[in-house]
Amino acid sequence: MNKINNDKRIINLEYNLICDFIRLRNELGLSQQKMADECGVIREMIAVIENQKKHPQINTLIKILEPFGYTLSITKIKEETNE
Repeated sequence: MNKINNDKRIINLEYNLICDFIRLRNELGLSQQKMADECGVIREMIAVIENQKKHPQINTLIKILEPFGYTLSITKIKEETNE
């Protein structure tokens, strides 16, 4: 796989992670402020993550997710098919 395709895959994986993060917050019925209050971070941290302005550190994501009963995990990447 060439560098450009690899970079695109990484960007796509990051995008999917952020979409999952936003989806979870919405499913929990939380505003950015409420989520931030519950996990002890500032609201701007949630906004920065959701707007992809900064790559969050793993420990920050865990700190945000853990109070809601979630964590990060390693999963196999599904191979895309060209059908």
